[in-house]
Amino acid sequence: MLIDQDRGRAAIVEQSLQDAGHEVVARLASVERLVQEVEVHQPDVVIIDIESPDRDALENMSVVSRDNPRPIVLFSEEDSEESIARAIKAGVSAYVSDGMRAERVRPIVDVAVARFREFQALRNELDETRTQLEDRKLIEKAKGLLMKHRDFDETQAYHAMRKMAMDRNQRLVETARNVIAVFDLVGDDGI
Repeated sequence: MLIDQDRGRAAIVEQSLQDAGHEVVARLASVERLVQEVEVHQPDVVIIDIESPDRDALENMSVVSRDNPRPIVLFSEEDSEESIARAIKAGVSAYVSDGMRAERVRPIVDVAVARFREFQALRNELDETRTQLEDRKLIEKAKGLLMKHRDFDETQAYHAMRKMAMDRNQRLVETARNVIAVFDLVGDDGI
């Protein structure tokens, strides 16, 4: 997807991208409908040429990055550290401040896509780690409840939950949630 107010420059950049084997699925004159257009066209990459990204443009980029993540390459005349930082925070994968020239677009896009993929991999790893940590906390809480109310040691509590999980064909964390729910239902005094 290519967004540029200058139709002539956009046509030149589009031709350059096509010559490099890319297809431009949509060409827009502004970022006003960016979120909706990305949803409709599902581009692999969003290339934006804008004089200076304002608050609304950055908000649109942020929504795309959150709801429909993909590499965003931003070409801008604005080169202040603050503008660059706001754009990166909004999810921009590459920020180029000395204008868009057709011959430079393809290598910049390639780098932006590679960086985006690395960032997504890190984000997925972080999400997975957070989930594992939350699961571990639930398992520990359930073991603690069994130890307190059933007079189990840690190994016995773990084995009891593991056996229950296997008998019910559940993941251990699901069994831990069930154990916690039962103790919440009957109160902290136990069963």
